Amino acid sequence: MLKQLLIRLSLGLHDIDVSREERSVVTQLLDDNILVFENGIYRIPSKFRAGTIALVQNGSAYLQAVALNTRDLFIAADDLHEAQNGDLVIAKRILGKRGAPSAKVVAILGREESYSIAIVQTKEGERRLSDIKTLHPAGVAVTAETLQTYAEGTLLRINNATQRIDAVLGNISDATVDESIVLARYNKHDAFESDVISLAQSFGTKVDPSKYPNHRDLRHLLFCTIDPVTAKDFDDAICWNEEAHILHVAIADVSSYVTPFGAIDAEAIYRSFSIYLPHRSIPMLPRQLSETLCSLQPHVDRLAYVFEIHLDKKSLKVIKSELYEALIHSHRRFNYDEVDALFEGALQSTCKTEEAIFQSLRHLRNVTNRLKTIRMQRGFDFRSHDLVMQLDDQQHLVATFYAEETPSHALIEDCMLLANKAAAQRYDRGVFRIHEPPSQNKLQNLYQELAGIGIFVEPKESVHDTILAIQDQAALRGIESEVDTLIIRAQMQARYASENMGHFGLGFDRYTHFTSPIRRYSDLIVHRLLKAVSSNDKEEAAYVLRNIDALCIAISEKEREAAAIEQEFKQRKFARWAQEHIGESFQARINATEPELTAELHDTIVGAKLYIGTTPHPVMLFDDVTVTIERVDLLTAKIYAALTHKAADHA
Repeated sequence: MLKQLLIRLSLGLHDIDVSREERSVVTQLLDDNILVFENGIYRIPSKFRAGTIALVQNGSAYLQAVALNTRDLFIAADDLHEAQNGDLVIAKRILGKRGAPSAKVVAILGREESYSIAIVQTKEGERRLSDIKTLHPAGVAVTAETLQTYAEGTLLRINNATQRIDAVLGNISDATVDESIVLARYNKHDAFESDVISLAQSFGTKVDPSKYPNHRDLRHLLFCTIDPVTAKDFDDAICWNEEAHILHVAIADVSSYVTPFGAIDAEAIYRSFSIYLPHRSIPMLPRQLSETLCSLQPHVDRLAYVFEIHLDKKSLKVIKSELYEALIHSHRRFNYDEVDALFEGALQSTCKTEEAIFQSLRHLRNVTNRLKTIRMQRGFDFRSHDLVMQLDDQQHLVATFYAEETPSHALIEDCMLLANKAAAQRYDRGVFRIHEPPSQNKLQNLYQELAGIGIFVEPKESVHDTILAIQDQAALRGIESEVDTLIIRAQMQARYASENMGHFGLGFDRYTHFTSPIRRYSDLIVHRLLKAVSSNDKEEAAYVLRNIDALCIAISEKEREAAAIEQEFKQRKFARWAQEHIGESFQARINATEPELTAELHDTIVGAKLYIGTTPHPVMLFDDVTVTIERVDLLTAKIYAALTHKAADHA
């Protein structure tokens, strides 16, 4: 929470928006003349920077600003004033000094990571407490006698603010502890406080249509949902009218229940995203809302925020779009496999209503196929696949595979893209989903990587055309997904911003996230803003926009956190699996040669990252190899392997 506060203070924080927990920090910074207070707004003046300390080997450091898009500031060892790596600090810029922009630390506020994880180990006959991230001593004041009370391998959560043991997470030998590790590292939790649960329960489980006389009644329309088979939170439903060429995209109306300043909203801001682990989800909203009242479940009435999109029959351009609050009734819940079976002629209807929905989806598929073809004229079709991991009841790895995009996925994607584009057209300042074009420096690095595997790039008239040419060469070599991964790495990271900058990857001039308010806080804010704009409520719109810059930065960071949690959890499962297969050989593919030689497992288990220590052969990027697992570090979740053969060696 401290980092989020510094982001908001860097951009300007209204006094009314300072929480009770934040007030003491704000007051102290004001007393220390580090903050200015003007027109009801607290702001860190330009002579200071808030950021995170990143130490370098010679004892000096760099300050990575938390909010402003500026160069890192150099901090000499003598100007650190006891600040450590990962500390959140305020630094004063040193002006007029020759060389790189520099600063000195004037206030140490806390740690960027609220918690760290330590393990009880015996080394050289002595009990120790080691940080699992750095493997260095944890730096916690704990007696030898106290350490003896913990079993070997016990994992402890350390509060970095107090440097005290905060909780016992479990033992490293227990596979179920992996979830506790990743959640604790990022200060995440599953359970909701009682006041949040009580408020969620107070709405009940059913929608009473009589309470919403001003909502458009669309319950007669044949809406359906299409989601993964395991889904419980249904954000979106669709209905296609072939004759009129009208697409209705109905989105769960979370903003009718989750209002600003309430207990649910405060928790939703903190979480910002639902987290999806292989065995379960950790929702942004209480399950009473995310899986029940807000979820567009089949055969029940639900509140929805609906885009009615009219398409030209020939060009498929949007003629007009309407946005309104509505009552809907989903008549069929599909999973992706069912819709794919429908398109293959392998799913039979059981009633007239179902047959009507089936027919509309067949027509809609033709429309979305055309929409994608049009979209590819400016955007890209990257062949990067999501890794699906299956666990047993003890959370041990059972199987992995890459989820392929199928016609059902593509249909839903283009419906959602239409709604997201339509939403972004309705305001000039708010929440946009932006993706900036890659820099020339990143493109040159990409071209060098590709040259190393024999793909030589001749830049075309546009970056878009150049990337398409690269993809064509990759397809000829059968390494489409691998090269697409390199292309994605060379691009800027998509993020949220208050000003529109377009979306390079999709090829859209304007884009936002509107379609998933159950699992993304960004979409909830977009709904609130759109409702204010639609009703011409300038006061409400001004409130939504008051701290929009800081909010966009904060939710972008929370998105990266959620992705990191999901990725680290999978790495820990791979490491446990590999520990059971030390000495065994597997097929893999080289996926990086710099700065370390690494490979990705391509065998009965796919996707695990392997650090290659020894190799008797020179290898290139994307070489197929045989590796032998040598050792595993469960603490850092790293798998070390030796390369024994290249694919050509078997010829």
